[in-house]
Amino acid sequence: MLTTFFYTLRAAKLPVSVKEYLTLLEALKDGVIGPDQEACSLDDFYYLARSALVKDEKHFDKFDRAFALYFKGVEAIADFSKEIPAEWLRKAMEKVLSDEQIANAPKYDYDELFKELQKRLDEQKERHEGGSKWVGTGGTSPFGHGGKNPQGIRIGGKGGNRSAVKVWEQRAYRDYDDSQELGTRNIKVALRRLRRFAREGHPDELDLPDTIRSTAANAGLLDIKMVPERHNNVKVLLLMDVGGTMDEHIQRVEELFSAVKSEFKHLEFYYFHNCVYDFMWRNNRRRYAEKFPTWDIIRKYNKDYKLIFVGDATMSPYEILQPGGSVEYNNEEPGAEWLQRLLKAFPKYAWINPEPQGVWKYRQSIDVIHEIVQGRMYPLTLKGLEDAMRLLSK
Repeated sequence: MLTTFFYTLRAAKLPVSVKEYLTLLEALKDGVIGPDQEACSLDDFYYLARSALVKDEKHFDKFDRAFALYFKGVEAIADFSKEIPAEWLRKAMEKVLSDEQIANAPKYDYDELFKELQKRLDEQKERHEGGSKWVGTGGTSPFGHGGKNPQGIRIGGKGGNRSAVKVWEQRAYRDYDDSQELGTRNIKVALRRLRRFAREGHPDELDLPDTIRSTAANAGLLDIKMVPERHNNVKVLLLMDVGGTMDEHIQRVEELFSAVKSEFKHLEFYYFHNCVYDFMWRNNRRRYAEKFPTWDIIRKYNKDYKLIFVGDATMSPYEILQPGGSVEYNNEEPGAEWLQRLLKAFPKYAWINPEPQGVWKYRQSIDVIHEIVQGRMYPLTLKGLEDAMRLLSK
């Protein structure tokens, strides 16, 4: 049984090794959980299996889906980005149930509920809707969604009556999937790969190892040693595309900006539209009144700044390659020239693109920018940010 479970996890792209699988079997053999324990349940096995098999929390979401697939009767599908087959969960009709039907709906206690569900899954061979027994949509069955039952198990679909005692496919760690788009908290986790600490300021933090050494060398007389606090000394120059097609990505870029501001003490940021030209700005409401020449920005900051572009790189190729190509004014030099100057001034650089990576190859301008930045373009996902931070930290 568990051998098939192991292969299910591997099919879900989880990095599970035979060694970790043997660890799980050993835990079961030693009675960490087992049939002799009254409180033992599928949830107990879930937590044990996750502890033994999953070594990185970013894989929790994939594990949850694979676990549900194997133990909870969810029909197998090749694409793990889909939660449950659409043809099974699609609600074909909105069925109005009478008070009498709801009152007569089958009711089970918690343990009986799961036993009855297992029987249904063993017996049921096709999709059902309405009714009071099978797993399906509508009706008063304790199993499925879209109907009404005072204490059922919701399988797929959206909640509404708030009476389910258990919800399948409710994945508590969804944001950790490295292919998912991010919230501010997870962005912070990814950005921490770039942090580098140095001791700065007055010596007001206890240096315990040095204190022990000095005290021992001083014949046991206490000799307290202090060191300055550790501060993140990474310097970041953040250039962000705004307006136009970037309006579709406002929320995620705001989350990224918020995370960057909280993670890096030395942060400088400017805005541009579509491509960098001979000026940028820091306040979008005063973009024409308060311009900052790009040459001044290049001269102002040292090479130790990490340069991060944030933009979808979606525009006419002329805006990058031709003088006067800007959609807003007649630029004397092409955007590509300014990009090359920035990359030369700041050798540690990366481009973060909020557009899904799957569409990059269909956008000519993205291909042009990708070539200019020598392939250092990364999607705005957990894995993309981690890869970008790993590159910048070298």
